[in-house]
Amino acid sequence: MELLTRQESWNINYNHALGETASFFFVQLRDHAKLYGKRDAKSGRVLVPPRAFSDQTLDPTTDWVEVGPGGQIEAFTMVYTAFQGLPPPPYAFGYVMLDGADTAIGGFFRGVDLTDADQAARQLAIGTRVMTRFAEHRTGDVLDFWFEPTG
Repeated sequence: MELLTRQESWNINYNHALGETASFFFVQLRDHAKLYGKRDAKSGRVLVPPRAFSDQTLDPTTDWVEVGPGGQIEAFTMVYTAFQGLPPPPYAFGYVMLDGADTAIGGFFRGVDLTDADQAARQLAIGTRVMTRFAEHRTGDVLDFWFEPTG
């Protein structure tokens, strides 16, 4: 039996309601250049990005907690190939544990020369301290902030 493959392309645009938790997060980002998480009442963990419910207990989260702007790199990747809908390469993306948070948030890294991948990887090593930077004109989007190594 011959097994076939088929290339397909799906481009779907849609609008969806962000809900109370994500809306608060993005309004604070847009209007005040601040990042917030939400506290898991049972464990005390601060979840960033914020979630309406604990990822461990499924109970509603409670208090809003401002986090960052400093943090440390938990994981990173460097991209040298173009992907539809993403910035032109090269770019670096990863996860940062912001000060005061107990879960990591994803974001782009800037301020690192990516032309030498080995050198860039040393600058983005896990545990490296970073500072959150904010766009001058924010729209309430994940591209309104990025991380830069502080060392």
